Amino acid sequence: MVNDPISDMLVRLQNASMVGKARVTLPRSQIKLAIADILAREGYIGEVDKKSKDINFTIGLVYKNNRPAFGGFKRISKPSRRMYLGVRDVKPVKRGHGLLVLSTPAGILTGKEAMVKRVGGEALFEIW
Repeated sequence: MVNDPISDMLVRLQNASMVGKARVTLPRSQIKLAIADILAREGYIGEVDKKSKDINFTIGLVYKNNRPAFGGFKRISKPSRRMYLGVRDVKPVKRGHGLLVLSTPAGILTGKEAMVKRVGGEALFEIW
């Protein structure tokens, strides 16, 4: 059993993209599907196959100039220490070239969406 499923998801994506895989299969959960939707919308991953009712779902990976679409990630809030940000604390990642993902009362949002909706929440991770 994995203690931190979000970190497990990000590490699986990073490892598969580093060896050039086209797709990655992950255990299904609602938060992972919401995170995958955000990453797909922002262009860090490809299509998310969530139509099947299997216990797993598949994510297509994106490459730009034979390199993975994302360079790395940083897990902010961990199971051992939760980190919460108010709306005033949300800042751009890598001078606007990265993405902050938050779990808010309005759902899983990017940092930009959280600023527009004026909500704060638990900072899950940064990806660039």
